[in-house]
Amino acid sequence: MLFSSYIFLFMFLPAALLIYYLTPARGRNLTLTGLSYFFYGWANPYFTLLLFGSTTVTYYCALTIARRPGDSATEELPLRDEDAPAPLRQKAAFWLSIAANLSLLGFFKYFNFGLENMNALLVALGLEHLQLEGLFRIALPLGISFYVFKTVSYTIDVWQGSVRATRNFVDFACYVSMFPQLIAGPIVRYREVAAQLVSRLHNAEKFARGTSFMCLGLAKKVLLADPCGKVADTCFNAATLGALDAWYGLFAYTMQIYFDFSGYSDMAIGVCLMFGFVISKNFDSPYHADSFADFWRRWHISLSTWLRDYLFTPLNYMLLTDRVRERMVREKFRYNYPAIASSVVVFTICGIWHGAGWTFAAWGAMHGILLGLEQLRTKKSAYWKWPKLVRVCCTFIPVSLAWVFFRATDLGAAFGYFASMFAVGNKTAGTGLVAGIIYQPYYLSSVAVAALLVWSAPQTWDFTRALTWRKAICCYCLLLVAVATLVTKAHSPFIYAAF
Repeated sequence: MLFSSYIFLFMFLPAALLIYYLTPARGRNLTLTGLSYFFYGWANPYFTLLLFGSTTVTYYCALTIARRPGDSATEELPLRDEDAPAPLRQKAAFWLSIAANLSLLGFFKYFNFGLENMNALLVALGLEHLQLEGLFRIALPLGISFYVFKTVSYTIDVWQGSVRATRNFVDFACYVSMFPQLIAGPIVRYREVAAQLVSRLHNAEKFARGTSFMCLGLAKKVLLADPCGKVADTCFNAATLGALDAWYGLFAYTMQIYFDFSGYSDMAIGVCLMFGFVISKNFDSPYHADSFADFWRRWHISLSTWLRDYLFTPLNYMLLTDRVRERMVREKFRYNYPAIASSVVVFTICGIWHGAGWTFAAWGAMHGILLGLEQLRTKKSAYWKWPKLVRVCCTFIPVSLAWVFFRATDLGAAFGYFASMFAVGNKTAGTGLVAGIIYQPYYLSSVAVAALLVWSAPQTWDFTRALTWRKAICCYCLLLVAVATLVTKAHSPFIYAAF
C-alpha cells in the first residue's frame, strides 16, 4: 500500500485515524500495532511473520541482556553497565539478536544477488553445467532494510546501556512496526520515541501540522518527483543519447530522488504527528551542502547518523589502535588514515544496503572515497576561502555524477551513460526522438520549478512550524492538485520503497 494511492489516502488513513482515536488511551499502542501489521501485510500477509519474528527475537534478547540476577519480573529494568563484565548468557543474547536480524536481511536481500554472481563466475570458468538456475528466487520483503536497522540499533543501545530494555511487548512491537516509517524510513531509534510510547500529546496543533506535512509531501512526490522521473527514465532507458540530453536527464534524476524521498519522509513525519508521535527531520536542504561531509549531515539524516554511530565509530576505534596512534605521532602523519579507510568501508556497505547490485556498491564506494579525500583537506585549505556558491557547486556536481551508479541498471549501463554525458558514445537516428519527449514544456517547467524550490524555498519542517490560514490554504490547494494529478497515473511508487 503506497502513501500516494487512493486506497491509502481515502480509505486506510481515515479509517486508521478513526479507529485509533476511538480507542481508549491505554489501548492505542496495540491498535496502532494492529493497523501497522494490516498495512504491512496488504501486499503479502506472509511478510508479517518475518516482522513479528524479528520483533520477538529482539525483544527477548534485549530483556536477557538487560536483566541481572535477582531482578524482579515487574520492576523497571535498569540501564546495563557497559563497563561491567557481561555473563555468557548476555553475550549470547546480544549476538543472537544481531545475527538473527542481519541473517534475515542478508538472506532475503542478497540471496538472488549471490546466486547471479556465482552463476556468472561459473560461466567465466567454463562450468556452465554447474549453474544453479533451477533454485527458487527470493522475494524481497518491503521495508526489511529499515526495520532490521531499528532492531539492531535497539539491541546495541541496550547492550551499551544507553536505553532501558522495555518489558512491554506491545510498546516494542508498536515501535518496530509503526506503519508511517516502516516501508521506507526514516530509521527512528527507540530512544527517540521511548517516552512517547508511554505517553504522548494529541492536540489540534500537532494534527494540523501533520496534515500540512502530508499535503506538501504528496505534492513533492506527485507534482515534482514524478515528472522529473519521466525525464530521467526516458534518458536512462534510451539506447543512445546526446551529451546535453544526458546531463539534463541526470539533473532531472537528482531532483527526482530528492523530492521523492524527502516527500515520503514528509508524509511519514506528518502521519506520525497525526498519531501523536514527533520524530526528527530526515532532510536538511542537502543540495545546499558545501562539502561531502556536509551533504551526509543533511541527506537521509537517520541513515547517516545510524552509520556513524553503529559502523563508522566502532570501525575507526578498532583501526585506530594505540600502536597506530604512536606510529602516527612518531612519523608525523598529518591525516587520520584509519578514518579515511573507515569512510570507504562504511559507505560501500551503505551502498550495498541500498540495493543488491554492483552499481550500489560503486555508488557507496564513490561517496566513501570522496569523503576520505575530503579529510585530506585541512580547515586552513584554500577551498574554504572560495565563495559558498562555488563550494556548493563543487559538491553538487560529484554528488550528481554518483547518482548515475545509483540509477543505472548495471555497471555497463552506468559507464555507457557517462560516455553519453561526455559525448563519447555514438548517436543514432533515434537520438532525436528522446529530445522530442524530454524537452516538452511540461517536463522543462517541472524540472525548473524543482530546481527553484531546492535552492530558494523553505524546508517543509520550517514552513509548517507556525501555520497560518494562508499556509493552510496553500497546503490544501497543493493537495487538491496532487490528488487530481493522481487520477492520470496508474502507479506512483516511491523510490526508496524498493530498498
